[in-house]
Amino acid sequence: MIRVSICNFHTCNPKICTAQKIIRSKKAFEIQIKQIQSQSIVLTPFSFTALSIEDRELALRNGLVGVDCSWNNIEGGEEALSRGTGRALPFLVAANPVNYGKPSKLSTLEAIAAALYILGDKMQSKEILSLVKWGDEFLKINKEYLERYTNAKSSKEVVEAQTTIMDELYD
Repeated sequence: MIRVSICNFHTCNPKICTAQKIIRSKKAFEIQIKQIQSQSIVLTPFSFTALSIEDRELALRNGLVGVDCSWNNIEGGEEALSRGTGRALPFLVAANPVNYGKPSKLSTLEAIAAALYILGDKMQSKEILSLVKWGDEFLKINKEYLERYTNAKSSKEVVEAQTTIMDELYD
């Protein structure tokens, strides 16, 4: 099992915040920016390296960190997003009620679940997705993509799979 931590900037309504749901369920620990370890995998859209199964051992040893900050003010989370070992998620489609159907506009819960799935912890991913009504929908929409990314052996192969997916979608 991969230890999940969340650096929460508390920028959304706590009653509907997916990061808060994960923390309240005790499936993640809340941490401060200074607690992000240099060897932890930090999910960030600013990384030039895609998350892949190659990162599994690092995640098992040092954990996975999600940064919960608003997409409208993502720069506000830049310090946290630049810490640790940054990894970007490949193309996925949001199923959350705020950004349903939008590419790459995942909630923190979706991002963490997707990362766990790609890292080979499908059961842990599904446990986190079960915290929200639309968790099954996220898997349904992204199942084929997640499987392709999970089967990729490296970050380079994840990017190649993403390119193929994009070509199929937008050709």
